[in-house]
Formats: sequence, structure tokens, C-alpha cells
Amino acid sequence: MKLESLNHLLLATVSTLVFDVGAFAQETATTTPANRLVIHADQGKTTISKHIYGHFSEHLGRCIYEGIWVGEDSPIPNTRGIRNDVVAALKQIKVPNLRWPGGCFADEYHWKDGIGPREQRPKIINTHWGGVVENNHFGTHEFMDLCEQIGAEPVICGNVGSGTVQEMMEWVEYMTSDADSPMVNLRRQNGRDKPWKLRYFAVGNENWGCGGNMRPEYYADVYRRYNTFIKNYSGNRVYRIACGASDGDTHWTDVLMANAARHMNGLSLHHYSLPTGSWSGRKGSATKFDEKEWFAVVKHAQIMDDLIVKHLEVMDRHDPRKRVDLVVDEWGAWYDVEPGTNPGFLYQQSTMRDALLAAGTLNVFNQHADRVKMANIAQIINVLQAVILTDKERMLVTPTFHVFEMFTAHHDATLLPTELACADYTFESNKIPGLSASASRDQAGRIHVTLGNLNPNSAAELTCELSGAKVQKISGRVLTADDMRAHNTFDQPDRVKPGSFTDAKLTAGGFTAKLPAKSVVVLELE
Repeated sequence: MKLESLNHLLLATVSTLVFDVGAFAQETATTTPANRLVIHADQGKTTISKHIYGHFSEHLGRCIYEGIWVGEDSPIPNTRGIRNDVVAALKQIKVPNLRWPGGCFADEYHWKDGIGPREQRPKIINTHWGGVVENNHFGTHEFMDLCEQIGAEPVICGNVGSGTVQEMMEWVEYMTSDADSPMVNLRRQNGRDKPWKLRYFAVGNENWGCGGNMRPEYYADVYRRYNTFIKNYSGNRVYRIACGASDGDTHWTDVLMANAARHMNGLSLHHYSLPTGSWSGRKGSATKFDEKEWFAVVKHAQIMDDLIVKHLEVMDRHDPRKRVDLVVDEWGAWYDVEPGTNPGFLYQQSTMRDALLAAGTLNVFNQHADRVKMANIAQIINVLQAVILTDKERMLVTPTFHVFEMFTAHHDATLLPTELACADYTFESNKIPGLSASASRDQAGRIHVTLGNLNPNSAAELTCELSGAKVQKISGRVLTADDMRAHNTFDQPDRVKPGSFTDAKLTAGGFTAKLPAKSVVVLELE
């Protein structure tokens, strides 16, 4: 072959190769998007306990008084002193359980102060939260009435820090026994003949801190002692929750599991999201923040995942049968209080940033539903990451409320395994996965997918492959806003609320969706 012919052949081959590589790259970019979700619709085995979506009510600030309890003589519409508007809202998000009376307050609360004629109940000082005087008008009967009105199971947190074993034992008897005994007859005297059903009882709260500053070795022994006297009366069986660790303190978990695992049903974990990362000094504003603080808060959804994994590793070493559940009974965002409010009342607003934190965290809980069986956001009304805010007779629901309402589709549904590959959300030199997701199948066979786009600046194109199921219909709702600081106020109570989502389309193997920036989306597949 002549040299000229060889050169022409080589040039043609190179040109073909360059063209083919370019075509391959273009095809790959088209068929392999940056955001890809696979849902294994035929592999679900684990039930997502509805109790993952629990709430927390403490005698703190205006959570109980004004938020829940206004008294029977209040001009605010109420049923036996409990606000009707609050009850209606809480029923809307299907609150599965409610934790009470604390929090730090629990370990200085003596339950007998909160029973009997209200005018005769002694007043106490709330030393933890603002030094205000409590009149004890909201006690055991009122709390149980609230739970019955909203359809929630009570979660009672007992006093270990300053209470006695006898006091805790008698409280459980007072609430759950049907015997002819002094405690039960006292309950009858106070207007309740039949016992209440009480499944969940926590033996102390944060006993490593405000609940007594105990060492784990000491608390493990204290827990074993107090737990011995929590009896199962009249067919009621108590699920016992031991005080667990704060954040990444796996040593506490290790000691508790080694010394008390066989005496507990659940071990708690507490974790709060602080944009500045510091408990001392400025925590950051709930409404006046920049993208750096946005990023720090939404990142905590991934931190929650890491914490769960680390604590479960320790728990499973001592409990290979996985009998003891993980109970995340305090979580949420913690900011500086709103200007002009009592620093001890922890009153803060809730924005789209908190909605994304809530959605990301709830998706994490769903993914760990085999071991996380209960969680409680802090707190339900007027405190920290509340779902409801009140101002005298006025009430509003927050973006966090809307997330809980959108996620009710997951309650007691079957978790569907998922695989998510997504582009990172990058801020400065830091990055986190830009999307969060979980999926479930309800008893009617409908599949629900909850998605969060953590990036406040960019929409995200998502392709989903649905394995093991064929669907004929897709619909959805979206929670988003034009401003990442957007929130509801008493003058604009509906600024942030869910709307119809139409940017999801069925494909031969699943669906595609375009998720707006800073959005929470729930899809229903039938």
C-alpha cells in the first residue's frame, strides 16, 4: 500500500473513533443522568412504624400553657381546656405518639402535684425554663385527655433525677391498674374510673446532663433499679425506654447495652441541628441566615444517618438478635430565640430550611426502619422546631407541619429498598448529597416516594427505575418557596404550603421528575 493511501486510512479511522467517542459520551449523558433512583418494589419486608413520626411536648415556654392548654373558661374554643384548633391540626398530621412532660422538666416533675382539683394543686417553679411559676393545671388527666382527643399514644417520661422509685411505681399503677388499691381509688376519686392504656414509659431523660449528670455506669444501675418497679397491671404491657446518648457518645451506648440491655425495649438518642455548631454563644437566627447556615442545617440529615449507623453498630454487638430498638426521642433544629421573647422559652420560627431538615431526617428514619421504631421531633407547639405556633386566639402551621402531613403516607407502610445516586450539593469546599429519598407501599398497594432537594439554588432532574412493579398513574404534591427563608406568619399564615406537583412523568420503566430548588415532594404511584 502506498504511503498516501495509508495516511488517508489512518485519518479516517481516527476520525471515526473520535466521532464514536463523542457519540458515546452524548449517549451516556442522555441515558445516565446525574440523579438516579432505583426502587425495588418487590423486595419490601420492613414496616415503617408510624411512631417514627412522633412528637414531644414539654412544660417549656408556651408549649403546654397557651399552646395546648387554655383552661375551660377561656374565650378560645376548647374542649375541657384543650384548644380545639390545635387538636384539629394535630389530627391532620396523624400524631402517633406524644412524649410528656419533658425533657429536662421531667426530672423535676412530681406527678401528684398535677392531679386532683386544679385550684388545690400546688404551684412550682420551672427552674429549667425561664424560672416561671407553674400552676400544675395541666397534669396526668389533662395530658391523657389530649392524647385521646388527637388519637395519639402517650409516652410518659418518668422522674429519675429528683424522684423516687416509689413515686414512679405509683404513677404507673395510678395510670394503668384496675385494682382496688389506694392509687387506683385515688384516680377514680379524680374522675377516671377505667385505667388508661400506657404502652411507652421512659425511665428518665438526659440523665447524663440535666437529668442528674450521671456517669453511664451509674445510670445503668439506676435504670435497672427503677425499671424493676415499673409493673404491668391489668393486661397493660409497658415498653421501657432507657435514657440513651447525646449525639456521638457511643461510650454511653456501649455501657448501657453491656449492663442493662436485657431490661429495656428501647434506647434513646438525642441530636439537635445547630447552624453554628456551638451550644455556647450564638446559635444562629431562625429566619435571618445565609447559604452557609442553610448548608450547615440541612447537612444534619446526613449526620443523623451517621449517628444512627454508629450507635446501632454498638447496640448490635451486645444485642445480635436486635431486640432493643433505637428511639430518637429528641431531634430538630435549635436556633436563637425570636427577638423580644423570653430566652428560656426557646420560641423560634420555622422556614423552608427546617422543612428540608425534617424531610431529610424523616427519610433517614424510614431507611433505618428495621431498627428505628420511634422518634419525636422537638417540640410540638411554640418551642424549637414546632409544627404549630400560637398567638393568643390565633394559630398557624409551619413548613415543618406540612412535611409531617405529606409524610403520613409512610405510616405503617412497607419500606421499599432504594438506591439513590445523585449529584452533590456543594457549598464552598463542602459537599453533601443533593437529594434525599425513601419509598414505601401502603396496604392498598399504592407506592409513595418522598423526595427532598436540599440545594436552594438549582432544580434537579431525577430519573427513577421502578423494579418489580408496573404503575399506570402518578400524582404528587410539592412544598417549596421562592426564598429559602420563607415562613408563615400570623399576618401571612399560608405563605408556605403544599401545592400540586405536575413535573413527574411515567416512563416505560418508572418515572422522571424535575424537583424545584429547596423543595419537598411526595409522589403517589398507582
